[in-house]
Amino acid sequence: MIQRIAMIAALAAGAIAVCSTGYYVLCLWSATRFLRKRKAAGKPALSGIEGSARPTQSFLPVSILKPLKGTDPDMYESLRSHCLQDHPEYEIIFGVSDPADPALALIERLTSEFRQQSIRWMVCPKNLGANTKVSNLAQMLPEARYECILVKDSDIRVQPDYLRRVTAPLAAPQVGLVTCLYRGVPGSRLGSRLESLGISTDFSAGVLAARTLEGGIRFGLGSTLVFRRSDLETVGGFEALVDYLADDYEIGRRIAEQGLKVELSDVVVETYLPAYTLRQFVDHQLRWGRTIRDSRRWGYLGLVLTFGIPWALLALSLSLLLSCGVLAAWALLVAVTSLRVAVALLVGWSVLRDRQVLRLLPLLPLRDFVALLVWIATLAGHTVVWRGDSFMLKDGKLARIDS
Repeated sequence: MIQRIAMIAALAAGAIAVCSTGYYVLCLWSATRFLRKRKAAGKPALSGIEGSARPTQSFLPVSILKPLKGTDPDMYESLRSHCLQDHPEYEIIFGVSDPADPALALIERLTSEFRQQSIRWMVCPKNLGANTKVSNLAQMLPEARYECILVKDSDIRVQPDYLRRVTAPLAAPQVGLVTCLYRGVPGSRLGSRLESLGISTDFSAGVLAARTLEGGIRFGLGSTLVFRRSDLETVGGFEALVDYLADDYEIGRRIAEQGLKVELSDVVVETYLPAYTLRQFVDHQLRWGRTIRDSRRWGYLGLVLTFGIPWALLALSLSLLLSCGVLAAWALLVAVTSLRVAVALLVGWSVLRDRQVLRLLPLLPLRDFVALLVWIATLAGHTVVWRGDSFMLKDGKLARIDS
């Protein structure tokens, strides 16, 4: 009986691993298409390389909204990068909930350094919902001068040509939102390195695969959300999103439902990751996993195919135990590992220009094993931890758990 169960488990693990090879091929094809499109457009591979803007091109005035809470690693340099934009007309509005927020010291330093730049900050006193960031955005939007709105996470760093390039697609009336990929700059701890590796070799590959399967993406990424104020108002404004955890996903989904295109820019930005411990990394991955589970249920179930190395190792281990099909199991492991590494290099190195990938590549099996365990754990609960606060998550909406 035990041998029969082990045989079934070996066959199941092997079958999932075989399906994983198909998923990795899809990722490679998707990344290749993205690179070809970027090259055909005559644009540079990475934000910051000159040559993307045409001399006669006009640029939309932009209001950048940045809600803040506390500080992030290298936060001042990340904020400073937004004041160095090669763009003729834009403003930056910062918002905090607490007038004693330590981020305000950085804003004062920023306004002192860039006196000619249009920089303002405000305290957002109202609590409109469980998602404090979106609550702040709803109170910041009326202060914005321009129709073109840009929202992004506080830990994002950009290059001088970023603003010109991410706003350019909105010149086409059929484009309703622009978003972009990002790479993680890790801290010194293991959890931070695993997070960075996951962003460059797994998360971004999944975004590109979704772009191919769906004929374009229908969601936004928190690294960059550029849209028209009028399109946001059509889908209910920020007020309609104040209880959603995945507000970036929801904005993209709702705008796409209006028949507008969500454009994935060729720009790649950076996020400076905290020095996560392994526990903090797991907490962050649980929050991300449960967000995906509630937002894209079938997409979440499909993530089981992204853990090819653990499934192939399980199939090999059981084959060795049963002394059956060992050669085939070894061949499957070699094929899966080769494709997984190929995805990591093509997406991480070529698409994202993440020079940390080679150094972190030996951690790839560990990252995939931890990710599989997190995926399983995600199925069993509904609580998430976000910036030190605990919430109950149901149907994508947050409910704060009192400490």
